[in-house]
Amino acid sequence: MTALAARSVTVSRGGRAILDRVSLAAAGGEFVAVIGPNGAGKSTLLAALAGLLEPTTGHVDLDGEDLRRIPSKTLALRRAYLPQNPRCEWPISVERLVALGLTPILPAIGRLPVAHERRIGEALERCDLLDRRSQAVTTLSGGELARAMLARALVGDPEILIVDEPIAGLDPRHALDAMCRLAAYARSGKLVVASIHDLTLAARYASRIFALASGRTTGDGPTGETLTATLVKDTFDVEACISGDAESRYVDYRSARPSDHPR
Repeated sequence: MTALAARSVTVSRGGRAILDRVSLAAAGGEFVAVIGPNGAGKSTLLAALAGLLEPTTGHVDLDGEDLRRIPSKTLALRRAYLPQNPRCEWPISVERLVALGLTPILPAIGRLPVAHERRIGEALERCDLLDRRSQAVTTLSGGELARAMLARALVGDPEILIVDEPIAGLDPRHALDAMCRLAAYARSGKLVVASIHDLTLAARYASRIFALASGRTTGDGPTGETLTATLVKDTFDVEACISGDAESRYVDYRSARPSDHPR
């Protein structure tokens, strides 16, 4: 089973610890929702887990091997990473953008193998983009681009999928669809780690919550046990009420400190 672990990771910039001795061990079959306020260190943690940012201290390992020792092509075959607010400046087609997710296994020359073309078509269909396959990426709406980027991340069927705010900018239908898809991907035995701002969707679809505030861990564990009013207060400094069962759980924000409200 795939195992990814950050071990006492600290990332410092300009004398400030963006992450402060954070540890996270996750395995295939889990959908880990990383939650926390703006500036908590979520994106930094995901970049470190993806092997794209070297910790100041501590390390990240995959199946017990330090990511720094794993060849880049090998790592690219095993994990896909989708950054926050992805962009594409070239007017390539949506189909070609999604095909980039197969770069580690694409032939150097010639046409795409039939099997790859099939995978691309399936990824486009899953993300509701079949009717956009020939459209230039630069003409897509923000939500359509987000879906295209998710299709690119999924097309290679990676063991590990790391996505930073995958539902940002999506309408309700496609946000629900994306969360369903990520949860199903984890249930198939893959590891999914995603930063999520919508706590209600995190509560309903993620199997595990990992909370950060000011670069430090404030909570970690199974969603039903971990996502509590106390955790929301400790992490976001707001009062909340959490109700419903696993499939209909709802996070209702009650109040923040008076100083947080505009005068």
